[in-house]
Amino acid sequence: MIIRIVKLQLKPDAVPSFLANFEVIKQRIRNFPGNQKLVLYQDVADACIFFTYSFWDSEAALNAYRQSDFFDAVWSETKLMFAGKPEAWSVNQITEVFV
Repeated sequence: MIIRIVKLQLKPDAVPSFLANFEVIKQRIRNFPGNQKLVLYQDVADACIFFTYSFWDSEAALNAYRQSDFFDAVWSETKLMFAGKPEAWSVNQITEVFV
C-alpha cells in the first residue's frame, strides 16, 4: 500500500467552491479501483491550505487513477483554484499507533 499526500494552496475565494466540488467527487475517488481510503485535511493556521491523503493498493493503482479521464477533469477544474504550486508525495507507511 502507498499513501499519496497532496498539499493544495487555494485562492481564498475558491475555498467554498473547492469544498463543494470535493463533496461531489469524493465518492468517485474513493470508489476508484485500488483506492482504500481518502481523507481531506484543512490547515488550522491557514484555511486556504488543504491536504489530501489517499491510500492505494499499489503505485500502479495510483498511476491508473492519475492517468484516468476522471482525474484529468478533476485536476483541470481544481488547478484553476490554486494560489500556489501544489506539492505531492507518495509514501510508505512505517507504523501506526492507536491509543
